[in-house]
Amino acid sequence: MIDFYTWSTPNGRKVSIMLEEVGLPYRVHAVDINKNEQFRPEFLKIAPNNRIPAIVDTDTGLTLFESGAILMYLADKAPAGEAFYPKAPRKRFDVVQWLMFQMGGVGPMFGQTHHFLRFAPEPVPYAIERYRKETRRLYGVLDARLATAEYLAGDYSVADIATYPWVARHEWQEIDLTDFSNVRRWYEAVGARPAVSRGMAVPA
Repeated sequence: MIDFYTWSTPNGRKVSIMLEEVGLPYRVHAVDINKNEQFRPEFLKIAPNNRIPAIVDTDTGLTLFESGAILMYLADKAPAGEAFYPKAPRKRFDVVQWLMFQMGGVGPMFGQTHHFLRFAPEPVPYAIERYRKETRRLYGVLDARLATAEYLAGDYSVADIATYPWVARHEWQEIDLTDFSNVRRWYEAVGARPAVSRGMAVPA
C-alpha cells in the first residue's frame, strides 16, 4: 500500500496519474497547502522540503519526496511500470532526459508564470515578461519535439505523465494551444487516457 500525501497541484497530480496508470493500491492524505499543512512536523518527517507530493510505501517502510523520484520509484515497483519507464538503457534515458526537462524547466518556469500572473500581491512587469517569454519558449521546445514523436520519449512514459498536469494549466499561463498544434494533439491524447482523468481528480 502507498500512503500518498498530496494536494490539487500539477506536481501532486503527476503522482496520482502514475498510481492510476500502474494500478498500485494507495490511500490519499490531503495536505492543504492553503492552510500551510505542509509545515506540520508530522509531514516534514516525510517531506523535509515541505512540498507535496510525498509517499510512504507501507510494504517497505520507504518514504520518498520529490515528484520525479516518486514516479521512477513507482515505475520500478509496479509490474506494469516498465511500460512507462523502460529498463533498456537507451529507452530509459530517452525518458529520463524529457523527465528532467520537465523537472528543471517546465515545472519551475510555468510555476513562476502562475505566481506572477495570478498570485503576486502586485504586478511585477519585469517578472511577468521574463516568465511569459520563457514559458512560450518551452512550449516551442515541446511543440518541436512532438512534431517528430507521438509522445515526448517516443512512447507514452513518465515524461508525459510529469508534463501533462502543467500543460493542463495552459490558461493560467495565458497560452493558447492553437499556437502549438503538436502540443495540442499530444495534450488531447494524454487527457483521453482513463487513468489520467482519474488521477487529475485526486484529491477529491
